[in-house]
Amino acid sequence: MPRRPTLRDLAAAAGVSRSTASNAYNRPDQLSGEVRERVLATAARIGYPGPSPAGSALRRGRSGSLGVLLGDRLGYAFSDPAAAVFLDGLAEAVEDEGLALLVLPGARTGGGPPPEAVRSAVVDAVVAYSLPDGDPALAAVRERGLPLVTVDQPDLRGVPGVRVDDEAGARAVAEHVLGLGHRRLAVVAFELSADGAEGPADAARQQHATFTVTRDRLAGYRAAVEAAGLDWADVPVHECAHNTHADGVRALPALLPGRPTAVLAMSDELALGVVQAAADAGLAVPGDLTVTGFDDTPAAARAGLTTVRQPLRDKGLLVGEQLLALLAGEDPQPATLPTELVVRGSSAPPGAVPRSPAPRP
Repeated sequence: MPRRPTLRDLAAAAGVSRSTASNAYNRPDQLSGEVRERVLATAARIGYPGPSPAGSALRRGRSGSLGVLLGDRLGYAFSDPAAAVFLDGLAEAVEDEGLALLVLPGARTGGGPPPEAVRSAVVDAVVAYSLPDGDPALAAVRERGLPLVTVDQPDLRGVPGVRVDDEAGARAVAEHVLGLGHRRLAVVAFELSADGAEGPADAARQQHATFTVTRDRLAGYRAAVEAAGLDWADVPVHECAHNTHADGVRALPALLPGRPTAVLAMSDELALGVVQAAADAGLAVPGDLTVTGFDDTPAAARAGLTTVRQPLRDKGLLVGEQLLALLAGEDPQPATLPTELVVRGSSAPPGAVPRSPAPRP
């Protein structure tokens, strides 16, 4: 394989000094148009690709990139509707400043990116997006002294962050379902810990959950159930390894032996999977089974899903604003955004609606 041309090779081929060759890229105002065109034409002829972006970033003191640490695989950033809307808001907030996003994916079991990936990432600041408690990736960010904003995680001392009131949102939708008269509830949950587990989650596993969003939404459901005089231990919780439609489809058959009349899913993606599984099992939604979600994605609205609206885009915008404030030397404060119950056609009193085709996701 031929050696990659260097800046020294370019200077020699163009008959200029190394500083002149460098200025053709980094300080074009220092050269005449004729000299710069000659250097660039020579670069094209010999195959010189231009200066290293990482090296240029180090010389400037800024890379122009913001790291986004995911607590899931890379595809999650593109396939999950809620994550996509959040990232769109984040991108909108920072793009006018000439900043780009560098997504660092986590493990398939739900943990954050490997610490070595965080240590080597050429970024100016970092967003930690829904990582488990005590994830090593967070320690790697702190070791580097990079500006950090957390999203959907516990408050870290001295670190700004943005959350939604997950507990209040979950409690509101559970109260809605209980108010309709349902007493046999089931929950389709996010992962509780970063170990790839899937299936029934007993009391001990719920108690030791390491993901903030899962923990808070369970707490909201539980508060509503107990306020209604019911025993939380009688509510089966099915843990999903990933937040996907397919995980929701797989979850419902495991819950049907308990004959629930309502399923509380922790996301719209999971809820729409449950709706699909109900249809496959010959159950009408909401005639035979009430199904609720969380997020209020466009797909939830199209399917007529009762859900909890969180301001996904505003969350991304606010995170971007906090990052820019940190880079400007300011001290933004943590923020908690409100949620809103959105009642649609997938919830009804048990047995009150005649059998009809379930809404399709």
